[in-house]
Amino acid sequence: MIINISSVWGLVGASLESIYSISKAGIDAMTKSLAKEYGPSNIRVNSIAPGIINTDMNNELDEIIREQIKNEVPLGKIGEPIDIYRCVKWLIEDEFTTGQIISPNGGWVIT
Repeated sequence: MIINISSVWGLVGASLESIYSISKAGIDAMTKSLAKEYGPSNIRVNSIAPGIINTDMNNELDEIIREQIKNEVPLGKIGEPIDIYRCVKWLIEDEFTTGQIISPNGGWVIT
């Protein structure tokens, strides 16, 4: 089993983040291709494309920006690392999911 980590920006792109978005979209495309390639060997390949998660990467966001983002997220909150852990755990336990891009993002981006 392979679980890649990409980003919601790989799904929809982000203004002023084109290189980051392109690299994450590439991870998602690779995930889909490898799922087809490795599926016959019973190797599952999936990608997790999180929305905003409360990590060091986002420490520079001030409280005003955080509140603006929360207002854009239907669940009204920024994700926590445990949310990604639960997604990884589910993919590890599941035996039938492959080639999927799972995006825990509180509804911020719905594709």
